[in-house]
Amino acid sequence: MAETRRVAIVTGAARGIGAATARRLAADGRAVAVVDLKEGDAQATVDRIAADGGTAIAVGADVSDSDQVAAAVAQVAERLGPPQILVNNAGVIRDNMLFKMSEDDWDTVMNVHLRGSFLMSRAAQEHMTSAGWGRIVSLSSTSALGNRGQANYSTAKAGLQGFTKTLAIELGKFGVTANAVAPGFIETDMTRATAERVGMDFEEFKAAAAAQIPVRRAGRPEDIAATVSFLTGEEAGFVSGQVIYVAGGPRD
Repeated sequence: MAETRRVAIVTGAARGIGAATARRLAADGRAVAVVDLKEGDAQATVDRIAADGGTAIAVGADVSDSDQVAAAVAQVAERLGPPQILVNNAGVIRDNMLFKMSEDDWDTVMNVHLRGSFLMSRAAQEHMTSAGWGRIVSLSSTSALGNRGQANYSTAKAGLQGFTKTLAIELGKFGVTANAVAPGFIETDMTRATAERVGMDFEEFKAAAAAQIPVRRAGRPEDIAATVSFLTGEEAGFVSGQVIYVAGGPRD
């Protein structure tokens, strides 16, 4: 069954999970706003979507800045149409042990992950509730369960789970669902940076991670994109307030 043409916003979509998700949603027939800190960085993802026959625009915005978020969502509505799908993927890491972690390390991670998801969701929900249909998916992480050297990141990712459940409760009566996807080890620039932080070769780092994963491989951005595709689809209207761990095995 052909899906209705919907407009989707994917934040942090210049690379990694965000780029894969933007491409997948475009392949699903969505018109996609590829949002990243700099419009130029987002353009490469837009070009790949266009090459595949999809529709996308690049939008530059700092998701932690309320004025920039408002301007970005307004631009999407004007150029593509009212957004009815939002994927809160934008994220950064500032890993360190607690005794070495600076206040800036803490604040930067909170601002991008939590404040950014709040501002984007608040701006986009107006269009969704008006339409009586919407999908919000926020990227959490297995780090929400606790991870050495990531007190800031773990806290932010756990916070997004509570945020998601609350949105599901508040927005459900308007036809809007909210869910979170919590990736395990995924091959991205971010995990490469983690390998560098701990002083390991990335291939060795991936192999060590895969050895601990029941399916015996590291995850790929496309694994996450496929899950987001389902959660943002027409048939996922009765799935809301859930945290889905996409980690190659069970998580508590």
